[in-house]
Amino acid sequence: MHDPKPTVAPATSPGVEASPLSWLSRARERLERAAAGVFLWPSILVVLLLAVFPLLLSLYLSLARVRFVRGGVEIAFVGLANYRKLLVGSEQDHFLGVFTRPSPLGGLLFGLVALAVLVGWARYLRSGRVGPVGLLGRGIASLLILALVGLSAITLGPEGRPGTVVVTLFYVYVGLFLQYTIGLLLAVLTAQRLPGRRFFRVVFLLPMMITPVGVAYMFRMLTDTSKGPFKPIWLALGLADFSWVNDPWGARMAVLIGDVWQWTPFMFIVLLAALEGQSVEQIEAAMVDGANRWQIFRHITFPQLLPVSTTVVLIRMIEAFKIVDLPNVLTNGGPGTATESLTLQAFIAWRTLDLGGSAAVAYSLLVLVTVISLTYVTLLRARVTE
Repeated sequence: MHDPKPTVAPATSPGVEASPLSWLSRARERLERAAAGVFLWPSILVVLLLAVFPLLLSLYLSLARVRFVRGGVEIAFVGLANYRKLLVGSEQDHFLGVFTRPSPLGGLLFGLVALAVLVGWARYLRSGRVGPVGLLGRGIASLLILALVGLSAITLGPEGRPGTVVVTLFYVYVGLFLQYTIGLLLAVLTAQRLPGRRFFRVVFLLPMMITPVGVAYMFRMLTDTSKGPFKPIWLALGLADFSWVNDPWGARMAVLIGDVWQWTPFMFIVLLAALEGQSVEQIEAAMVDGANRWQIFRHITFPQLLPVSTTVVLIRMIEAFKIVDLPNVLTNGGPGTATESLTLQAFIAWRTLDLGGSAAVAYSLLVLVTVISLTYVTLLRARVTE
């Protein structure tokens, strides 16, 4: 018989030996997750408190009628009554404007926009990337664009009067066009090796340093020929005792000029940075091939500016929809309601304690800005990428 093999005690498994270390590592992971939650949740709660909660509360207020009574506040749910008042009720003339027969120019503009929308739909359907979300989004955007252009056409006629929606669109799109065009011209000019360009780069930025209220008071003085440092000049020209803001379109132009003067520097500085960050190899190669300055700008410089231009225009467009300082201080929304923007209308309604109406105007502006911004990004994203 063979001797039995001696019994050897089983070696302690590595897991058993490392159990204290494993327990410590698991505890450390739990502490790290808890620490992450401790540091993250205050920020999340602040966002919820300052952004999401007011958004939901204002949505409820837009569907309610708020009355201040003795001893508190009375809130009654009224559904879409506040929105109905804006669209077809007592505030229709104020919000949408006074309708009239569109002028030939307005009809032509609506026809061109409708044709552009049809061409866009045809390209989208032929692209092969058709989906339910895309169809729904493009359908909503198309209807809104046609509605806004049609509204502009029937309120800007000879007997019509634009409401706060059209006035806001006027400030946004005419102002954006002028700001971008002037800012691009100034950026191209100061990007050249000209004497004194550093000085003018600083001077062109000065309007952006002034608060909107200061700009409004300055233009309030400049547009009133009966006061201010330019009074002798107005007297010599026979234009004394005249104010731009007494005429609806004069007042709108005063607000527009003030807004363009203040925010063109924003376009200028961003486009100048983009111009100076461009590569010079392509430009030098084009010059060697005999291209002139216009051809270089059109085929090389401007296409490279498109990504930056898309972003800066989007940022400025969203901000322009919220214009309130200039029309409030410069014209107080007048004459009548000729220069009221949507934000100013909401502010005046809030100041008169019509909280439900104010919230309805604010949410209408939110929907308008969201749809227009998403449409803008969707239309330009593919082209800029190309």
